[in-house]
Parts: sequence; structure tokens; C-alpha cells
Amino acid sequence: MGNYLNSAEPLTAFTEVYKSPYFVDKSGMISEIIPRIGTTEKYICITRPRRFGKSVMANMIGAFFSRGYDAEDIFANLQIAASPFYKEHINQHPVIAISFNRLPRRCNSYEQYISRIEQNLIEDLAESYPQVRIRPDDAVWDVLKRVYQAEPETRFIFVLDEWDFIFHRHFVTDEDRMEYIDFLSNLLKDQPYVDLAYMTGILPIAKYSSGSELNMFLEYTMASEEMFGDILGFTESEVDQLFDRFQLNQRNPKITRSDLKMWYDGYSAKSGSHIYNPRSIVAALTNNNLGNYWTSSGPYDEIYYYIDHNTDAVRDSLALMVSGIPVRANVREYAATAMNLTSKDEILSAMTVYGFLSFEKGCVRIPNRELMERFDDMLQKQPSLGYVHQLARESEKMLQATLNGDTAMMCSVLEFAHNTETPLLNYNSETELTAIVNLIYLAARDSYRIEREDKAGIGYVDFIFYPEIDRRADGIILELKVDHTVDEAIQQIKDRRYALNFEKMIGGIPQYTGRVLGVGIAYDKKSKEHTCKIEVLREALAPSM
Repeated sequence: MGNYLNSAEPLTAFTEVYKSPYFVDKSGMISEIIPRIGTTEKYICITRPRRFGKSVMANMIGAFFSRGYDAEDIFANLQIAASPFYKEHINQHPVIAISFNRLPRRCNSYEQYISRIEQNLIEDLAESYPQVRIRPDDAVWDVLKRVYQAEPETRFIFVLDEWDFIFHRHFVTDEDRMEYIDFLSNLLKDQPYVDLAYMTGILPIAKYSSGSELNMFLEYTMASEEMFGDILGFTESEVDQLFDRFQLNQRNPKITRSDLKMWYDGYSAKSGSHIYNPRSIVAALTNNNLGNYWTSSGPYDEIYYYIDHNTDAVRDSLALMVSGIPVRANVREYAATAMNLTSKDEILSAMTVYGFLSFEKGCVRIPNRELMERFDDMLQKQPSLGYVHQLARESEKMLQATLNGDTAMMCSVLEFAHNTETPLLNYNSETELTAIVNLIYLAARDSYRIEREDKAGIGYVDFIFYPEIDRRADGIILELKVDHTVDEAIQQIKDRRYALNFEKMIGGIPQYTGRVLGVGIAYDKKSKEHTCKIEVLREALAPSM
């Protein structure tokens, strides 16, 4: 076994995942790949955001096909074992598995990077096929072709993980990028020794390959192709199974199934099915704790770069999305090259490809709470976002005024929001008012679970603030009105009995024991004035209750 040829690394890595208490069997995808071996459809490229299981799937494929070892003790227990192709292909192929995200020691040039890959692969071929003569100036594809000519039955399966990694290194020039594309083209395109090429990355090939260099690949992105759509990431049913396993494993479960949905759901496959971030699900279940596992697992600078350098293009879109309102966008996945974007659609496209936004039915949105928290943090720390940043900074003042019953201060903050110059604040409908309310209560997200259009009593309330950090804190029910009065807002809260949502019991004990505040916010388009009213719907419960 060598560095890349029939290496033990894919099996070792996949075995670790297989032994995990939260392993999900995705081996069924192998049965979709096998019929493509040795055909014109043998070139497959799957792109997904970081930490969506690309390397796990690549290691699984390498471990299944490679003839460098016997992996049947694992795969005999998985879905692929039921395939009619199973016995014919398990550990029967020479596999070249390369993780392109590995750098040489003290690497500071593309030449160092690519030379290491070529040298390692040529060394593997020389060791495995000693009868093949290798000249010092041979390219790796020359050596592979000579192996094939000596043994025509020897055709290789290539598993190339994170193919676009090198494009994001600071030392790589545009000329280097073109050389790299040529390297992959010479290695794979129209070569008789290629039986199958399975490649993964974050960005689609089409962005980098301007000509026909890599046009033999069929590309599968989350938004554009239904095939393989559920393979990377966890589906609803898979998360259900993992949560059942979690409840059996944990003596004192501290997270719920609805918690997992709120925090980590939100991505959509082309088929319309929902996809969860697998890294975050496994980490949350393992730690018995909700947290920002994906956003803390790698560089997050891209989102700040795109926004900081193109504030005017995306400011209003961000304000709406942070408010929970989807934004229409022409998402073009090929447009997501690093750090060279100017238009709103290009920036939103890049953020979608990197996984910061999800795309569905022509709109982009912030997919879940894990990402929402990072956007909240960004809005409060990025002065370049202008009025949006200012509104976020006012949110602590707005929350305290609400809890203290200071309606004058609440109206003052709302007037500040309204006086900023932006099309977002035309207040033509409750949608715009809803967006502003979300922003000026941004600080409340640190201590409250805020639900919009939540089922409550005998209707749906505009906003309801559940005090999840301190269950003794005040709960807030907020109703918005445009060209109606705050008294009507408060009366609606009472008539529809929204406060019943704070009467839930756990083991006979009230879940929330603080006051329940009814808050009405109204805007009159003719007078352009805000009014606010707060009424205590329930006093705090005694500690003995």
C-alpha cells in the first residue's frame, strides 16, 4: 500500500466514522456509482459546503473499492451489501485516493504542492508495477498510461477529495490555477486507464474551467441536481433515528428533537427535502449540548469579506434575512470564486455555495439558528453596515425599555429606526415593520427563544419571546399593527388567548414562572407615528408553585 495507490487511509478514516455512536449508513450511494464504472458517465463531481460529509463519503468509496485490503467486515453490515454488484466490486479495484487539502511541509508555492502529489503517486506506481520503466522526466499520466499498456486490464478508480482546496491558498496565482486545471485534465480526461473518477469540492468546476478542460465531469450541487441530493448531509428521518439513539445513550438528555431542527435544519436539496448539517448534529448529540459547531469548525472570514467590501449591495438583504424574511436572488453557483464579487446576486451566490445561506424557490435565507447567531454577531460588530449596525446596537435599549414598561423609550427607538434612510422602512405593510422589530430586539436573542408567527391560543401571534435561559424571567407576547391601534393589538392578544403558551407544565411544574407581558406596537402611515402599549397579562408565579 502506498501514499495514494490502494492506501489504507480511506479505510482507517471510514472505520472511525463507522464505529461512531452516531454513524449514518450512506453506502447505498455506491450502488448508484457502480453502473458508471467504465462508461462515459464515469466522471462525477459532488460539491457541498464545508463539513457536509464530503470526505466521509470519499473515504467510504475508497474503502469499498480498493483492493489493498479486505473491508467486508464493515460493508457486509451496510446497505450496499444488498446490491447485486456487491461481491463483484468490493475491494476489487486499484484505487488512487488523494486528499488535495494536504500541504507539504513549509509549503509556499504551487510548484511545491503539485510536485509532492506527482512524486508520491509516481513512487506508488513504481513500487506496485516494477516492470514498468519510469523515466525522470515522465509526467504522472505518462506513467499511468504505460501501466495500462503493460496491463490493459488494469484501470484505476480515482477518488479525489477537496479538489479546489488549492485555489484558496494565498500563494496561488491565476497562472497556477490554470496549470492546476491542466494537471487534472491531463490526468483524467480521455485517459484509457480511468475506470471511474469521483471528485469532491466546495465550488463547482464550471467556475474555474472556462474551456473544455474538465467538461467531462457531471456536477452535482445541492441546489441544481436531485441525484445524490440526500447523500451529503442528514435527512429528517436520519436525524430522527440519531435522536432516538441519543435518548438511549444519554442518561440525562438536555436537548430535544425540536432543538435540533431549530438549530441545524434549513438547507434544501433539489428534491425539496430538508438537509441538516451533519457535523453539527453529531457534535450536539455527542456533547448533549446545542452550539455553533459548524461555524467554529473552519475559517469564517469569507462572509465578513463579502459584506465588508460590498456593504451597499447586500445591506438591506441582510437586514431582511436577519429578520427571518427570505430575499429573492438569482443564485448562480458558478459565480462563487474567492474574493472577486461585486453584485448582490454574486455575493448571495457565494454565501449560498459556502453554506452561509440556503436557497429554495428562488429565495435565499439564513438557514437556522446556528447561522443566525453568527449573523447577529456580525450585525452588532460591523460598523460598515451603517443603519443596520446602528439598529442592532439599539436592541439592548429596546429590550430593557420593554421589560421596564418604558413605552416612551420604545417609541424613541422605533422613531430612530424609522428616520434612517432606507427603502426597507417604507412601512407599506406589516412585513417591513416585522423586519424592523426583529432588528431592534436583536439583543433579546441572547436570552430568549423568539418565535415569529407562532401557534398560540386560538391563533398565530406575531412574536412570542420565551425566556429559555432563565425560566423565571418575563415572557413577552408582541403584536404589530399598521393603521390600527395598540389597544386593538392588546385586545387581540387577550381575545386569542396567546398567553396560554406560557402555561405549559413539565412534571406538574410551570415551565415559565415570570410575568407575561402583552406588548402592542402600532404605526400610523398618515401621521407617521409609532405608539406602544404594555400590559401585564400574568404576574410572576410564587416560588412554591
